[in-house]
Amino acid sequence: MADVTLLDGGMGQELIHRSGDTPTPLWSTRVMVDRPGLVAEIHRDFTAAGATVATTNTYAILRDRLEGTDVEDAFDTLYARALSEVAGTAPRVAGSIGPIGASYRPDLHPAPEQAVAIYTEIVSKLAPAVDVLLFETVSCVAHARDGLAAAKPAGKPIWISVTVDDRDGSRLRSGEPVRDVLGVTEGVGCCCDATPSLLADIARRLRDAGHTLV
Repeated sequence: MADVTLLDGGMGQELIHRSGDTPTPLWSTRVMVDRPGLVAEIHRDFTAAGATVATTNTYAILRDRLEGTDVEDAFDTLYARALSEVAGTAPRVAGSIGPIGASYRPDLHPAPEQAVAIYTEIVSKLAPAVDVLLFETVSCVAHARDGLAAAKPAGKPIWISVTVDDRDGSRLRSGEPVRDVLGVTEGVGCCCDATPSLLADIARRLRDAGHTLV
């Protein structure tokens, strides 16, 4: 039987549940300023429930997401806080890296040279403190390739979590075949936004292609 790696649960939804705050585009980021220690508490509880990987609360910490907000100048501070909150809470840590622009919007992914520069800065923050670099909600092939180009020099394992078409699990949200992402990486998973009816088919496709499921 293959080894199973159990990742943690959804940080954003658990933060809503425990804080009682109204969700905003940056609620999971602001909470580290407004409620210190809450993220660490959730990391520990996921580990107590059996998770062996804690995912850093850094999905939305991108400069373009912070622009125009009251934490616009807190980029470095927010990464430091997220890494402090996750430290020592699980056997392994995955550094979460979200999409540039917005989730589920492959049309907003920038040109390669810009994307690689953005991701290189983020990787430099995460890599020294994590065991795995995790690119989440990957919706197009360019997103995967640019993320890998930025992350490979760090020498850490790289996981990619794709987001697929709601009706066709063989295609990314960009319309490109998922198999085109399989050609650029070995560790591939599917984001939680996939409909349950598609998950078994996606898992079969990844397994048959000889890729590690994450």
